[in-house]
Amino acid sequence: MTQIVVNLISNAVKYSPQGGPVGIAVNATDELATVAVRDHGIGMSEAEVRRIFEPFSRVGLSRDAIPGVGLGLHVVLQLVRAHGGTVDVDSAPGRGSTFRVHLPRRGPPG
Repeated sequence: MTQIVVNLISNAVKYSPQGGPVGIAVNATDELATVAVRDHGIGMSEAEVRRIFEPFSRVGLSRDAIPGVGLGLHVVLQLVRAHGGTVDVDSAPGRGSTFRVHLPRRGPPG
């Protein structure tokens, strides 16, 4: 769980303008715990969002401007799935991105 949150916050800091805010919210229902991390950075198109969880995927302007190898979000997705959860992304060019991790509160099935 720590790795999921660290990867999301690390990305949000990298993709936000220097000194820009990063939002973190935690919410829970009887069934789900949700962690949302928001940046106010460059954002992504729908086509880019569809590819960001692929290993070694670096999209758009981030390929050259922001350091990394493109594994952080792939790791996030694998860990979230291992816990029986899901990840969704809300993003658009020029308005930043919000990543939401939804995890069952009772653990993965089986």
